Amino acid sequence: MKISGKLSEDNRVTILALSWRDIKAPTAGGAEVHTHEMLKRLNHNKYRVIHFAPLYKGEEREEAIDGVQYIRKGNIISVIWYAFLYYKKNRKKIKYVIDQCNTHRFFTPLWVEHKKRIFYIHQLTREIWDINLKFPFSKIGKALESVFLRLNRKDYAITVSESTRQELVDLGFDRNKIIIVHNGISFEPWFEEQMYEKEEIPTFIYVGRYAYYKGIDAAVMAIGKLHQQHINACLWILGKKNEEYVEKKLKPICEKYNLKWGDGEKGCDKDIISWGFVSEEKKLELLSRATALLFPSIREGWGIPITEAGVVGTPSIVYNSPGIRDAVDGGKAGYLCQSNSVEELMEMMRLSIDDAALYQEKKQWAYDFSKEFRWDKTGKVLEQFLDNK
Repeated sequence: MKISGKLSEDNRVTILALSWRDIKAPTAGGAEVHTHEMLKRLNHNKYRVIHFAPLYKGEEREEAIDGVQYIRKGNIISVIWYAFLYYKKNRKKIKYVIDQCNTHRFFTPLWVEHKKRIFYIHQLTREIWDINLKFPFSKIGKALESVFLRLNRKDYAITVSESTRQELVDLGFDRNKIIIVHNGISFEPWFEEQMYEKEEIPTFIYVGRYAYYKGIDAAVMAIGKLHQQHINACLWILGKKNEEYVEKKLKPICEKYNLKWGDGEKGCDKDIISWGFVSEEKKLELLSRATALLFPSIREGWGIPITEAGVVGTPSIVYNSPGIRDAVDGGKAGYLCQSNSVEELMEMMRLSIDDAALYQEKKQWAYDFSKEFRWDKTGKVLEQFLDNK
């Protein structure tokens, strides 16, 4: 059904969701999964949901997925103009506009009425500017982020963690107008008999994108430091491989610490094993076999792999960063580094190996805490909010 022009009459409440990527975008990640899971669980007999995003190569211009109508047009810049035109053409029929901010912005305070706007953000960028850009552009990015965020400070807002909510409050947002729609898992938490035996050699795992701010280099260095202490341990890396990042960042660390690099099943006798992209089934198997998940990222919206690891019997070792600390319940449901250093990461890894009683405690708490985060539960929060707005 072609809906990119003028919307037809409909008795349902129409929601227009704006984002720079959607669930089928080539670089779609956790934010896009959260968006789709949240929108698809609205009652589509009551709500007509339209998602507007850029058109990437290989995507369809329009399609319906799980009851959500997807429209794609333009690139990450021109999509702002096309979204503006679409809204102006249909403004009388659209009741709410959900403006997702993922560094990229649609600047809806400049063209959507206040009563219709809902701001949606997973995480602030903050320190990531320093990693992704050089001075002075990093400082400019940081400064402009705060200025642009304040444009939405009077709006209702959706976020995914208490950490991000507090950062928004610090910028002038009203705490009572910010709702948290937690991330969730799409499979049943495993029973103990479903969980795999742990590897004989202490085995740590990272799941996610090869992004500089996510700290894969810190995880590799921590393995190297364990080897220097004559502790035999290995690291599995899961996620679409970035060859440039591997060659420039990870391979030099391996050379420094005399670590052997391998790929997938063929690299089973190596210290660092890059599995690349694996199936969901294989990912959960590897998570369950590992001693602990490593997540030394400096900032996240939440950290879905932490929750997934918890419900298959594996605790996480994480940096004390916004979003991530929330996913381990402030350190109760995992090992929380305080200094966010490679040294402390290594010490926490060693603690997970040496202290069996503490390990079992963390493992159980991680399971009990993580199993509460289910899409079927968290997805209802948005509808309850809209029903009462």
